[in-house]
Amino acid sequence: MVTGAAGFIGSHLAHALLQAGTTVIGVDRRDPAADQTAAANLAASHGLAGYMHITADLLTCAIDPLLFDADVIFHLAGIPGVRPSWGPHFSDYVASNILATQRVMDAATRMRVPRVVVASSSSVYGPTSGGPSVESDHPRPASPYAVTKLAEEQLCLAHAARADCPTDVVALRYFTVYGPRQRPDMFTHRVLRAAITGEPLRLYGDGHQRRDFTYIDDAVAATIAAAFAPTDTGIVNVGGGSNASLLEVINIAKSLVGRDIQIHVEHARNGDVLTTRANSGRAHDVLGWQPTVDLHNGMRAQMQALTQPAYRAAA
Repeated sequence: MVTGAAGFIGSHLAHALLQAGTTVIGVDRRDPAADQTAAANLAASHGLAGYMHITADLLTCAIDPLLFDADVIFHLAGIPGVRPSWGPHFSDYVASNILATQRVMDAATRMRVPRVVVASSSSVYGPTSGGPSVESDHPRPASPYAVTKLAEEQLCLAHAARADCPTDVVALRYFTVYGPRQRPDMFTHRVLRAAITGEPLRLYGDGHQRRDFTYIDDAVAATIAAAFAPTDTGIVNVGGGSNASLLEVINIAKSLVGRDIQIHVEHARNGDVLTTRANSGRAHDVLGWQPTVDLHNGMRAQMQALTQPAYRAAA
Protein backbone atom coordinates (compact mmCIF):
# COMPACT_ATOMS: atom_id res chain seq x y z
CA MET A 1 0.00 0.00 0.00
CA VAL A 2 1.19 3.49 -0.88
CA THR A 3 -0.43 6.29 1.10
CA GLY A 4 -0.32 9.72 -0.47
CA ALA A 5 -0.29 7.99 -3.86
CA ALA A 6 -1.60 11.06 -5.69
CA GLY A 7 1.23 13.22 -4.40
CA PHE A 8 4.66 14.02 -5.82
CA ILE A 9 6.79 11.21 -4.36
CA GLY A 10 3.86 8.82 -3.90
CA SER A 11 2.82 8.87 -7.56
CA HIS A 12 6.38 8.24 -8.74
CA LEU A 13 6.78 5.44 -6.21
CA ALA A 14 3.51 3.75 -7.18
CA HIS A 15 4.47 3.82 -10.86
CA ALA A 16 7.94 2.40 -10.20
CA LEU A 17 6.47 -0.43 -8.11
CA LEU A 18 3.96 -1.25 -10.85
CA GLN A 19 6.72 -1.33 -13.46
CA ALA A 20 8.53 -3.86 -11.24
CA GLY A 21 5.45 -6.09 -11.26
CA THR A 22 4.21 -5.25 -7.76
CA THR A 23 0.52 -5.06 -6.90
CA VAL A 24 -0.16 -1.60 -5.47
CA ILE A 25 -3.09 -0.16 -3.55
CA GLY A 26 -2.81 3.60 -3.68
CA VAL A 27 -4.63 5.62 -1.01
CA ASP A 28 -5.13 9.37 -1.13
CA ARG A 29 -7.87 11.71 0.06
CA ARG A 30 -7.60 13.67 -3.20
CA ASP A 31 -10.00 12.31 -5.79
CA PRO A 32 -8.38 12.17 -9.25
CA ALA A 33 -11.85 12.50 -10.77
CA ALA A 34 -12.19 15.94 -9.18
CA ASP A 35 -8.59 17.07 -8.58
CA GLN A 36 -6.67 17.95 -11.73
CA THR A 37 -3.25 17.76 -10.09
CA ALA A 38 -3.98 14.35 -8.57
CA ALA A 39 -5.20 13.11 -11.95
CA ALA A 40 -2.06 14.35 -13.70
CA ASN A 41 0.18 12.77 -11.06
CA LEU A 42 -1.57 9.41 -11.40
CA ALA A 43 -1.86 9.46 -15.20
CA ALA A 44 1.18 7.22 -15.70
CA SER A 45 -0.28 4.55 -13.39
CA HIS A 46 -3.88 4.81 -14.54
CA GLY A 47 -4.99 1.61 -16.21
CA LEU A 48 -1.82 -0.34 -15.45
CA ALA A 49 -2.34 -3.92 -14.29
CA GLY A 50 -1.94 -4.34 -10.57
CA TYR A 51 -3.00 -0.85 -9.50
CA MET A 52 -6.07 0.00 -7.43
CA HIS A 53 -6.73 3.56 -6.31
CA ILE A 54 -8.74 4.26 -3.17
CA THR A 55 -9.98 7.79 -2.46
CA ALA A 56 -10.13 7.90 1.33
CA ASP A 57 -9.00 9.89 4.35
CA LEU A 58 -6.73 7.90 6.66
CA LEU A 59 -8.20 9.76 9.63
CA THR A 60 -11.62 8.18 9.12
CA CYS A 61 -11.50 5.29 6.64
CA ALA A 62 -11.30 1.58 7.46
CA ILE A 63 -7.63 0.76 6.91
CA ASP A 64 -7.55 -2.94 7.85
CA PRO A 65 -9.35 -4.19 4.68
CA LEU A 66 -6.71 -2.48 2.53
CA LEU A 67 -3.92 -4.46 4.16
CA PHE A 68 -4.89 -8.06 3.44
CA ASP A 69 -1.72 -9.82 2.23
CA ALA A 70 0.23 -6.53 2.28
CA ASP A 71 3.98 -6.94 2.54
CA VAL A 72 4.84 -3.25 2.89
CA ILE A 73 3.11 0.03 3.69
CA PHE A 74 4.85 3.02 2.16
CA HIS A 75 3.40 5.79 4.32
CA LEU A 76 3.91 9.04 2.42
CA ALA A 77 0.57 10.73 3.13
CA GLY A 78 0.67 13.98 5.07
CA ILE A 79 0.65 17.75 4.83
CA PRO A 80 3.98 19.22 3.67
CA GLY A 81 5.39 22.73 3.85
CA VAL A 82 7.22 24.76 6.49
CA ARG A 83 5.66 28.20 5.99
CA PRO A 84 1.95 27.27 6.12
CA SER A 85 2.47 25.27 9.31
CA TRP A 86 2.75 28.44 11.40
CA GLY A 87 -0.60 29.64 12.72
CA PRO A 88 -4.15 28.33 12.49
CA HIS A 89 -3.42 25.41 10.12
CA PHE A 90 -1.17 23.62 12.60
CA SER A 91 -4.08 21.44 13.73
CA ASP A 92 -4.34 20.11 10.17
CA TYR A 93 -0.68 19.12 10.30
CA VAL A 94 -1.20 17.33 13.60
CA ALA A 95 -4.24 15.49 12.26
CA SER A 96 -2.64 14.39 8.98
CA ASN A 97 0.96 13.83 10.04
CA ILE A 98 0.47 12.39 13.54
CA LEU A 99 -3.07 11.20 14.19
CA ALA A 100 -3.47 9.53 10.78
CA THR A 101 -0.08 7.88 11.25
CA GLN A 102 -1.24 6.46 14.58
CA ARG A 103 -4.20 4.84 12.77
CA VAL A 104 -1.90 3.43 10.07
CA MET A 105 0.44 1.89 12.64
CA ASP A 106 -2.45 0.47 14.65
CA ALA A 107 -3.82 -1.17 11.50
CA ALA A 108 -0.40 -2.42 10.42
CA THR A 109 0.06 -4.07 13.81
CA ARG A 110 -3.38 -5.71 13.78
CA MET A 111 -2.91 -6.97 10.21
CA ARG A 112 0.67 -8.09 10.93
CA VAL A 113 2.21 -6.16 8.03
CA PRO A 114 5.94 -6.93 8.12
CA ARG A 115 7.29 -3.50 7.15
CA VAL A 116 6.28 0.17 7.22
CA VAL A 117 8.45 2.68 5.36
CA VAL A 118 7.53 6.15 6.61
CA ALA A 119 8.44 9.45 4.96
CA SER A 120 10.23 11.78 7.34
CA SER A 121 12.13 14.96 6.48
CA SER A 122 15.54 16.59 6.78
CA SER A 123 13.69 19.45 8.48
CA VAL A 124 13.75 17.49 11.75
CA TYR A 125 17.46 18.35 12.11
CA GLY A 126 16.76 22.09 12.28
CA PRO A 127 19.69 24.55 12.32
CA THR A 128 23.06 22.85 11.82
CA SER A 129 26.69 23.89 11.81
CA GLY A 130 26.81 23.39 8.04
CA GLY A 131 28.38 19.96 8.15
CA PRO A 132 26.58 16.80 7.01
CA SER A 133 23.75 15.66 9.27
CA VAL A 134 23.98 12.10 10.53
CA GLU A 135 21.06 10.08 11.82
CA SER A 136 22.40 10.14 15.39
CA ASP A 137 22.41 13.96 15.56
CA HIS A 138 20.08 15.47 18.13
CA PRO A 139 17.04 16.83 16.21
CA ARG A 140 16.12 20.51 16.67
CA PRO A 141 13.04 21.09 14.50
CA ALA A 142 12.62 24.80 13.71
CA SER A 143 9.03 24.83 12.45
CA PRO A 144 5.67 23.33 13.43
CA TYR A 145 5.85 21.17 10.27
CA ALA A 146 9.22 19.77 11.33
CA VAL A 147 7.86 19.06 14.81
CA THR A 148 5.06 16.94 13.32
CA LYS A 149 7.47 15.03 11.05
CA LEU A 150 9.72 14.22 13.99
CA ALA A 151 6.69 13.11 15.98
CA GLU A 152 5.51 10.99 13.04
CA GLU A 153 8.75 9.05 12.63
CA GLN A 154 9.20 8.60 16.37
CA LEU A 155 5.61 7.41 16.75
CA CYS A 156 6.18 4.73 14.10
CA LEU A 157 9.45 3.65 15.70
CA ALA A 158 7.80 3.52 19.14
CA HIS A 159 5.18 1.13 17.78
CA ALA A 160 7.87 -1.05 16.20
CA ALA A 161 9.81 -1.19 19.47
CA ARG A 162 6.94 -2.89 21.29
CA ALA A 163 7.66 -6.52 22.06
CA ASP A 164 4.27 -7.58 20.68
CA CYS A 165 4.49 -5.57 17.43
CA PRO A 166 5.08 -7.67 14.29
CA THR A 167 5.76 -4.59 12.16
CA ASP A 168 9.26 -3.24 11.54
CA VAL A 169 9.75 0.43 10.60
CA VAL A 170 12.23 2.29 8.40
CA ALA A 171 12.01 6.08 8.59
CA LEU A 172 13.49 7.94 5.62
CA ARG A 173 14.60 11.51 6.13
CA TYR A 174 14.28 12.97 2.63
CA PHE A 175 16.43 15.95 1.69
CA THR A 176 14.76 18.41 -0.76
CA VAL A 177 13.33 16.04 -3.34
CA TYR A 178 12.78 17.65 -6.77
CA GLY A 179 11.88 16.62 -10.30
CA PRO A 180 8.81 16.28 -12.54
CA ARG A 181 5.51 16.73 -10.68
CA GLN A 182 7.17 18.56 -7.79
CA ARG A 183 4.80 20.76 -5.77
CA PRO A 184 4.45 24.26 -7.29
CA ASP A 185 5.48 25.95 -4.02
CA MET A 186 8.88 24.23 -3.97
CA PHE A 187 11.92 26.27 -4.96
CA THR A 188 13.15 24.26 -7.95
CA HIS A 189 9.68 24.33 -9.51
CA ARG A 190 9.33 28.06 -8.91
CA VAL A 191 12.76 28.83 -10.38
CA LEU A 192 12.16 26.81 -13.52
CA ARG A 193 8.67 28.23 -13.98
CA ALA A 194 10.06 31.76 -13.69
CA ALA A 195 12.77 30.93 -16.22
CA ILE A 196 10.30 29.44 -18.69
CA THR A 197 7.53 32.04 -18.38
CA GLY A 198 9.48 35.21 -17.62
CA GLU A 199 7.46 35.73 -14.44
CA PRO A 200 9.39 37.20 -11.48
CA LEU A 201 10.81 34.84 -8.86
CA ARG A 202 10.27 35.51 -5.18
CA LEU A 203 13.51 34.78 -3.33
CA TYR A 204 13.18 34.58 0.44
CA GLY A 205 16.50 35.60 1.98
CA ASP A 206 19.79 36.33 0.22
CA GLY A 207 19.95 33.07 -1.77
CA HIS A 208 23.00 31.73 0.05
CA GLN A 209 20.90 29.09 1.81
CA ARG A 210 22.15 25.65 0.82
CA ARG A 211 20.13 22.49 0.27
CA ASP A 212 20.98 18.86 -0.47
CA PHE A 213 18.90 18.32 -3.61
CA THR A 214 17.66 14.78 -4.29
CA TYR A 215 16.22 13.83 -7.68
CA ILE A 216 12.89 12.04 -7.55
CA ASP A 217 14.11 8.83 -9.23
CA ASP A 218 16.89 8.54 -6.65
CA ALA A 219 14.42 9.14 -3.80
CA VAL A 220 12.12 6.43 -5.17
CA ALA A 221 15.01 3.97 -5.50
CA ALA A 222 15.95 4.53 -1.85
CA THR A 223 12.32 4.14 -0.79
CA ILE A 224 11.93 0.80 -2.55
CA ALA A 225 15.28 -0.37 -1.15
CA ALA A 226 13.97 0.45 2.35
CA ALA A 227 11.33 -2.25 1.92
CA PHE A 228 14.14 -4.83 1.90
CA ALA A 229 16.41 -3.27 4.53
CA PRO A 230 17.48 -5.35 7.54
CA THR A 231 15.23 -5.45 10.60
CA ASP A 232 15.81 -2.59 13.05
CA THR A 233 17.32 -0.37 10.35
CA GLY A 234 15.48 2.60 11.90
CA ILE A 235 16.27 6.08 10.53
CA VAL A 236 18.07 6.65 7.22
CA ASN A 237 19.00 9.89 5.45
CA VAL A 238 18.09 10.13 1.77
CA GLY A 239 20.21 12.96 0.36
CA GLY A 240 21.09 13.39 -3.29
CA GLY A 241 24.63 14.68 -2.81
CA SER A 242 23.92 17.77 -4.96
CA ASN A 243 24.54 20.37 -2.28
CA ALA A 244 23.99 23.81 -3.78
CA SER A 245 22.89 27.31 -2.83
CA LEU A 246 19.63 28.76 -4.07
CA LEU A 247 21.65 31.21 -6.17
CA GLU A 248 23.40 28.28 -7.85
CA VAL A 249 19.99 26.73 -8.62
CA ILE A 250 18.94 30.02 -10.21
CA ASN A 251 22.09 30.04 -12.35
CA ILE A 252 21.44 26.49 -13.55
CA ALA A 253 17.91 27.48 -14.54
CA LYS A 254 19.27 30.47 -16.45
CA SER A 255 21.71 28.25 -18.34
CA LEU A 256 18.99 25.73 -19.22
CA VAL A 257 16.60 28.34 -20.59
CA GLY A 258 19.14 30.80 -21.93
CA ARG A 259 17.79 33.99 -20.39
CA ASP A 260 17.88 35.97 -17.17
CA ILE A 261 15.40 35.65 -14.32
CA GLN A 262 13.80 38.66 -12.65
CA ILE A 263 14.17 38.27 -8.89
CA HIS A 264 12.15 39.91 -6.11
CA VAL A 265 14.07 39.54 -2.85
CA GLU A 266 12.00 39.26 0.33
CA HIS A 267 12.78 38.59 3.98
CA ALA A 268 13.72 35.04 4.98
CA ARG A 269 10.79 33.05 6.34
CA ASN A 270 10.49 31.61 9.83
CA GLY A 271 11.57 27.98 9.98
CA ASP A 272 13.81 28.10 6.89
CA VAL A 273 17.23 26.90 8.05
CA LEU A 274 20.44 28.10 6.43
CA THR A 275 21.83 24.72 5.39
CA THR A 276 20.73 21.13 4.95
CA ARG A 277 23.29 18.51 4.00
CA ALA A 278 23.03 14.76 4.33
CA ASN A 279 25.59 12.24 5.40
CA SER A 280 24.40 9.37 3.20
CA GLY A 281 26.84 6.75 4.45
CA ARG A 282 24.13 4.82 6.26
CA ALA A 283 21.90 4.75 3.16
CA HIS A 284 24.79 3.24 1.24
CA ASP A 285 25.56 0.69 3.95
CA VAL A 286 22.06 -0.54 4.86
CA LEU A 287 20.09 0.19 1.67
CA GLY A 288 22.84 -0.37 -0.87
CA TRP A 289 21.82 3.02 -2.28
CA GLN A 290 23.60 5.97 -3.74
CA PRO A 291 22.27 8.86 -5.86
CA THR A 292 22.84 8.80 -9.60
CA VAL A 293 21.36 12.07 -10.93
CA ASP A 294 23.19 15.38 -10.50
CA LEU A 295 21.40 18.69 -10.06
CA HIS A 296 21.98 20.00 -13.58
CA ASN A 297 20.58 16.89 -15.28
CA GLY A 298 17.76 16.59 -12.79
CA MET A 299 16.69 20.19 -13.35
CA ARG A 300 16.84 19.65 -17.11
CA ALA A 301 14.44 16.72 -16.79
CA GLN A 302 12.12 18.76 -14.57
CA MET A 303 12.19 21.66 -17.03
CA GLN A 304 11.30 19.37 -19.93
CA ALA A 305 8.34 18.02 -17.94
CA LEU A 306 7.17 21.55 -17.15
CA THR A 307 6.94 22.37 -20.84
CA GLN A 308 4.67 19.42 -21.64
CA PRO A 309 1.04 20.43 -22.42
CA ALA A 310 -0.49 18.02 -19.87
CA TYR A 311 1.79 19.34 -17.13
CA ARG A 312 0.97 22.98 -17.95
CA ALA A 313 -2.75 22.21 -17.84
CA ALA A 314 -2.48 20.60 -14.41
CA ALA A 315 -0.39 23.47 -13.07
